[in-house]
Amino acid sequence: MRSSAFFILSMLVLAAAPFIADNYVVRLCTFLCMYAALALSWNFIGGYAGYPSFATAGFFGLGAYAGALTQNLGFWLPLPWLFATVVVALFAAGLGFAILRMKGHYFAIGSISIVEILRLLASSWAQLTGGGDGLNVRILPGGPDYAGRVFLYSMMAVMIAAFITMLCVDRSRLGFGLRCIKQNEDAADMIGIDVTSYKTAAFTLSAMYCGTIGAIYASWVAYIDPSDAFSILLTLKVPVMTLLGGPGTVYGPILGAWVFVLLEEMIWAKFLEYNRAILGAVIVLLIFALPGGLLRMQWRRKWPSSVFGLPGLNRLKESR
Repeated sequence: MRSSAFFILSMLVLAAAPFIADNYVVRLCTFLCMYAALALSWNFIGGYAGYPSFATAGFFGLGAYAGALTQNLGFWLPLPWLFATVVVALFAAGLGFAILRMKGHYFAIGSISIVEILRLLASSWAQLTGGGDGLNVRILPGGPDYAGRVFLYSMMAVMIAAFITMLCVDRSRLGFGLRCIKQNEDAADMIGIDVTSYKTAAFTLSAMYCGTIGAIYASWVAYIDPSDAFSILLTLKVPVMTLLGGPGTVYGPILGAWVFVLLEEMIWAKFLEYNRAILGAVIVLLIFALPGGLLRMQWRRKWPSSVFGLPGLNRLKESR
């Protein structure tokens, strides 16, 4: 109940940002919504099914190019974003039947290879994508303030859509089946769960919203290139956000994404030269200290005894 109230309050604050804050804050809020949507997307396959997918940047970049090319043909928003969503969903559904036959580190390697293959394709197909020179995207008319509101609310809409989808999956047969697959895939198959279909559905859901976000991002920045659209750093950051907040939970990916983005912004401002190294060290420490994510509150009782070798708080109270 408290999580729902906090989520609703957060949405109201984000929605009010263009009217009470400057462009920097609006930009930061847009990134908060963007990464929360990406973390929610990864949670379908990584959090519920337990498959370590590193294909996020591949779906993001494919959606970015599909949306940008459609927008440059003269189609006005949001039709290019919807087209990118369909393209990425169909691509992931077809790919899922092949790549999901692999498990563990084989699947992880196979998924990250998708990013590299798509990046090389975008780099070499210069007549369509602009190659290494990148691709300019039509700028949204109306001025920077208007564009800031449009892209903030667009990112927020995708985040809310991904969140509602997550709620539906969490309480449905699909969510139950994915949890069974995560625990023991062979046992899930033996009790009648269609393992292939369930995994493909989760993989498609994890890709679909990434494609939408990629298309909106391309319209937002008005320029994309292969190294930015298919960034390996992005495909690593998104799983870390979900693990930080709590994989397999509804609110964990949102919390993890927001904490990660705010930490990244703060550390970047204070330590310009070493921000990535410091941020990486902080995130690793947090994940090791909170193996279940920030939503697992049991760590507060276990922290003294498990990390520092001191008696737990309950034992300390009993001794008194």
